[in-house]
Amino acid sequence: MADHDPRGPIEAERYELFAGPAYRFEVHRRDFFKVLGAGLVVAFALPSASAQESGGARRAGDAMPGEISAWLHIGEDGRVSVYTGKAEVGQDIRTSLAQVVAEELRTPVASITLVMADTALTPFDMGTFGSRTTPIMAAQLRKVAAAAREMLVDLAAQRWSVDRAALVAQAAAVTHPPTGRRAGYGELSQGQMLVKAIGEDVSTVPADRWTVAGQSVPKVNGREVVTGRHKYTSDLTRPGMVYGRVLRAPSVGAVLVSANTDAAAAQPGVTTVRDGDFVGVAAPTSHAAAAALDAVRAEWKPTPQPSGAELFEYLRKNPTDPPGEPRSRHVAGSVESGLASAPTKLDATYTVAYIAHVPLEPRAAVAEWQDGALTVWTGTQRPFGVRGELAEAFRIPEGKVRVIVPDTGSGYGGKHTGEAAIEAARLARAAGKPVKVTWTREEEFTWAYFRPAGVIDVKSGVGADGKLTAWEFHNYNSGGSGIRTPYDVPHQKIEFHATRSPLRQGSYRGLAATANHFARESHMDELAHALGQDPLDFRLRNLSDARLRAVLQAAADRFGWGKTKATPERAFGLACGLEKGGYVATCAEVTIARPGGEVKVARAVTAFECGAIVNPDHLRNQVEGSVVMALGGALFEAVQFDAGEVHNPKLSLYRVPRFSDAPRLDTVLLDRKDLPSAGAGETPIVALAPAVAGALFAATGTRRRSLPLVPKGVSA
Repeated sequence: MADHDPRGPIEAERYELFAGPAYRFEVHRRDFFKVLGAGLVVAFALPSASAQESGGARRAGDAMPGEISAWLHIGEDGRVSVYTGKAEVGQDIRTSLAQVVAEELRTPVASITLVMADTALTPFDMGTFGSRTTPIMAAQLRKVAAAAREMLVDLAAQRWSVDRAALVAQAAAVTHPPTGRRAGYGELSQGQMLVKAIGEDVSTVPADRWTVAGQSVPKVNGREVVTGRHKYTSDLTRPGMVYGRVLRAPSVGAVLVSANTDAAAAQPGVTTVRDGDFVGVAAPTSHAAAAALDAVRAEWKPTPQPSGAELFEYLRKNPTDPPGEPRSRHVAGSVESGLASAPTKLDATYTVAYIAHVPLEPRAAVAEWQDGALTVWTGTQRPFGVRGELAEAFRIPEGKVRVIVPDTGSGYGGKHTGEAAIEAARLARAAGKPVKVTWTREEEFTWAYFRPAGVIDVKSGVGADGKLTAWEFHNYNSGGSGIRTPYDVPHQKIEFHATRSPLRQGSYRGLAATANHFARESHMDELAHALGQDPLDFRLRNLSDARLRAVLQAAADRFGWGKTKATPERAFGLACGLEKGGYVATCAEVTIARPGGEVKVARAVTAFECGAIVNPDHLRNQVEGSVVMALGGALFEAVQFDAGEVHNPKLSLYRVPRFSDAPRLDTVLLDRKDLPSAGAGETPIVALAPAVAGALFAATGTRRRSLPLVPKGVSA
């Protein structure tokens, strides 16, 4: 397979990025020199189409700022400020990006402050998604910091009239060992505003010489988070702020016929808004806002919607691609001839349900208008995208909109759009005061977008030598991420078919790679069983990718694969895969309580490799967090719906992994300092579900081809 290109096009299953505006309703960027004061500023000269974009093409409205993007500032006190449009949503890039800057600038991590995800202060960025921060943003900031270091050495050489080759930059200072002279970075830049554009050919420190990067540096603002001092969007207040609530439809597709807001408007301090299909209220307290919304009398007209029972048939029968033109397609050789020559053939269908993101922090926004300009604080992974949505909704220039993203309580791909921001802004404009809108958990479950459901058909053939001869793979709706097989198959046909979805859908951690790996790895298990081969041996026989073989062997060795025989109460499974530059393998031990049939993943060993590791502890957190999150989609998570209504829109009804579900986790990190660093926030999630499916088959003899695998346990 070709290496992953982190700057590649936006994946087709990021449906939310291609959707129309959420609502249709009837100060320019701040001067950096004024904001930052005296000091040293480094600008990074990049082609305008790629600077901080996270790769891929821009959407309309994601305009690049006209001025040079300022990336790094060294103040007179020696403090270093680094500017990036990336958002911190729990993956701890605030620490890892500070580490790579500290490595190149040769200054302590504690002296570095990251200014993140503020459209008035940071350069344009497409968004924080796709595991692109580490391979793209970290690499860019390394070059910026290296260029700043060399500029400081030049300043010292000029000041002291010495050969720059005799100077050393270390510990936030430049020294001249022959004379003992020393000047701190702040001293060197004092009183000067120097701007330098640099190219992409800047030399940076190779990974095998890292001293700061590559270490388990603690989370830079960890104390504020664990003590509650950090303010999330839902914690923020503004002078005179009021609270907003928005009227929601009773079901998907329902049309608002009428809305009487008189009773709500009569309540003390309440402002009501009716603007097209938007109906909302603002009130002095959140309780008053809820009471005012309850007083609104609305009439809705439902529209016919499919039920959950017919979901997979519906997806097959409602394509959105032109006939014979799938959204993505890969063909090699002739599947027909490959199947004809295969003594062993297998044809199977796999399905995955819609699941919800369930972020710890639901959507929230605070909006404030002043002199025709709008400022919004909100938890989003796409501040510049939300800025564009706000500008479009209110028909104002993007330069009149500022979006600020406080470090946010998780997103998992679910916070790419700006509904709460638009709602708060519309209510604030009517109220003439700042407005906070915080979605309830029920709203989050019902009106946020879900991970796409999907149907996957797989047809394969294997020769007498145990080698794959043919592979045909069709994914309906869930997406094309991770759809290509890493196994050696001469004859392949792999297609993704976009379809109409009865529920709103969009990005989710790992995108469709979870669904595609589940189907592919489950199918590989089925083929191994049909041939009477061990699942590990069968994979290795058909796999030449050295990196994938390495993680598969590492996980199997740590797990002790093949050393214990499966029983009806305890069995084992494994799976592997690659996506977004990361390579993963997971071995799972599954137990089944008898006679009740309760299924538990007792142990999971995951081997992961993503090139050179920037922060081992935080990488381990990402891997283990992915595995725990994967438990839900593998075992029991599913959105239940009928006729456009979600029937389990609360945590008491929608099962997510609990502390009691957590298995014993063993994580093996392969540190490849000879390879560029890749992201790790998504890929580790993909291998658990097929590993669990394989274990369940080993224990029960029943093949389960649908996610979730055991929403009600295993029947006796």
